[in-house]
Amino acid sequence: MLREALLGVLSGFVAGTMGGAFGVGGAIITTPAVQVLLGARPIIAVGTPLPVIFPTTLSGMQAYRRAGQIDYRAVRWAAPPGAAGAAGGALLTSVVDARFLLLATAALIAWQAARVGLGRAVAERPGRQVHPSSLGFVFMGLAAGFASGLLGIGGGVVMVPVMVGWLGMPLKRALGTSLVIIAFMVIPGTIVHAILGHIDWAIFLWLTLGVVPGAALGSRWTIRARERTLRLTVASFLMVVALAYGAFEIHDLIVR
Repeated sequence: MLREALLGVLSGFVAGTMGGAFGVGGAIITTPAVQVLLGARPIIAVGTPLPVIFPTTLSGMQAYRRAGQIDYRAVRWAAPPGAAGAAGGALLTSVVDARFLLLATAALIAWQAARVGLGRAVAERPGRQVHPSSLGFVFMGLAAGFASGLLGIGGGVVMVPVMVGWLGMPLKRALGTSLVIIAFMVIPGTIVHAILGHIDWAIFLWLTLGVVPGAALGSRWTIRARERTLRLTVASFLMVVALAYGAFEIHDLIVR
């Protein structure tokens, strides 16, 4: 039990650091960690990271708030449909193979890595005026919330590339805004997964002990980082995680 607790806290710290730095909630680390390191069933690996995301976002968003890197208009328009989408996505987990959900998570991570790495920051486009539409935020929140509830992730893997690549938001502002929206989206998804029995609360506690300090550390690094350095770091990290994560799930599906 002590070994599992220590692995859980360490996994939480790494996830919190990455979540605070990259605005993705941290489930891209905690989901495989719950399954591989802690030996939980796949559906538990999908459900348990969801409530862990809430303290991750609360801890990580403070540095972004102090630096003025949160778009509250985006939060107002994206959070309500995101919460509704999360509840709907969570309900579908009872009828969808959890292993395919985990594989879909890997595909989303790879998509985000490519979008962020190949794109250019708004600051690199002199004279460009960006006015994202409210409807764009609504659809973004709905899609991200659905992915959050269905895949047990924060939704940042959907929101960050949409805000940077399609809605023209600077990367740091997109990361900070993503964390705030995620805080609203994980609540209904967590409730549904808890009702369905998909959450191991002991593992949740271990992870939470690590994510809170990790998220604070990661968000501070992001605020200080140069835009280009941050962009390449985000893209490289997410692509490595996606490839490793996807390879594991494909192997597991083939040999089972």
